[in-house]
Amino acid sequence: MIEISLGKLVLLALVALIVLGPEKLPHAARTAGALVRRLRSGWDSVRAEVERELEIEELKRTAREAAAKAEAMQADMNQTARDTREQVASVATEVHQQMRSHAADVQKEVTQTDAPKESEHGSV
Repeated sequence: MIEISLGKLVLLALVALIVLGPEKLPHAARTAGALVRRLRSGWDSVRAEVERELEIEELKRTAREAAAKAEAMQADMNQTARDTREQVASVATEVHQQMRSHAADVQKEVTQTDAPKESEHGSV
């Protein structure tokens, strides 16, 4: 706020004493004190309100940053899930193809082992 040195304060008191006189000076001093208290109170209120607004803005900024990080993490998780699903599907397809191939090999073996037996039974 306004800085008043001791010299300025003494000069102001002398001018007030000369202008107002000794009878009105105590009442004027009380009025001036009340005015200064109101100004300080108003100034403190304004300062507190500005500080609250700054804190609110800081909280909003922090919340926006946290939301952006959460969205980025969600996107990463979604991509990882898609990649995992693709890998599982690929492995499942490969396993399915190997099972078909193995089943076809087993079927060939069964057919080949049964074929000589039928020819042996037929010639007896």
